[in-house]
Amino acid sequence: MPPRFKTALVFSALVILAGCAKEVPVYHEQSFVFGTMVEVTIAGEEPARARELAGKVLADFDYLHRTLHAWEPSALSRMNAVFAQSPSKAAVVPGLVPIIQDAARLSEMSGGLFNPAIGKLIKLWGFQGDEFMPQQPDPREIKALVQANPRMTDIVFEGILFYSKNPAVQLDLGGYAKGYALDLAAEYLRAQGVKGALINVGGNIIAIGSRGGQPWRVGVQHPRKAGAIASLELHDGEAIGTSGDYQRYFEFDGKRYCHIIDPRTGYPAQGVQAVTVLIPKGSHAGTLSDVASKPAFIAGVKGWRTAAKGMGVESAMLIDGRGEIYLTAAMNKRLEFQEKGLVFHEVP
Repeated sequence: MPPRFKTALVFSALVILAGCAKEVPVYHEQSFVFGTMVEVTIAGEEPARARELAGKVLADFDYLHRTLHAWEPSALSRMNAVFAQSPSKAAVVPGLVPIIQDAARLSEMSGGLFNPAIGKLIKLWGFQGDEFMPQQPDPREIKALVQANPRMTDIVFEGILFYSKNPAVQLDLGGYAKGYALDLAAEYLRAQGVKGALINVGGNIIAIGSRGGQPWRVGVQHPRKAGAIASLELHDGEAIGTSGDYQRYFEFDGKRYCHIIDPRTGYPAQGVQAVTVLIPKGSHAGTLSDVASKPAFIAGVKGWRTAAKGMGVESAMLIDGRGEIYLTAAMNKRLEFQEKGLVFHEVP
């Protein structure tokens, strides 16, 4: 099936479809959490109530961010300090246990390509901070951390105690927390009776209901231009997420180094500009929209489809280093592309 094209103004990363059949009040609020822009859009509620609901969502996001921060003082950074003293044990914050266990489950599904235990590598590359130092780490340090082989299975829980069998383990949940936050927000808003909402955490988006009977429409960010490369209707409960080499990166000697580290090599993944996954409705749709794009990104053009299947993803798209688009048939049916002249490769 050939890709569909739509003549329109380029969409932003998050788009609300205008011209709905039924006009409803729409409340929109932005904030900066998880080191990225966060947007909460609520339809069909009175402004005061929508403001209250959005405020609660953003407050929960801020609490989660402060709890899971990998390098500033937090419950997670305190766990990392204990891991470094392996096999010393300490009491765990109860709320962290299911999060870490779920991240470990997803890491296993990915064959280790999604590996939150490589925080030391992420720090070594300068991606644990607000600014990036444009310099390449010592290859010997990279090799040593790869050989140390930190894994999620190194983490052990014994009742209220935890420890790591490997002192090289340092957790960084940056590739998990945003999606987990989406699921929490969606669960809360549904419990409050909200019939229409769209939540965007740094390009990971989940939809609740509709806007006045019309599906929400969102854009997929172009990895090299302002605006979107494609758009789609996002239905109730669906979530979409993109990992890109344009989100957090630096350039050194003319080469781009992004924040997505291949745990097998210790180096930033190369040869891919972006991977987008579309997740059907489910209790963990948001989390999977965040996590599932990483293994496909790291696997590259040769292995991305296998990696996506391993995460249970049928609708996915990869844009390679030349800007050519690889996408599944299921994803092709959903996307409307904003420009012509693109090179496509459809896979089952």
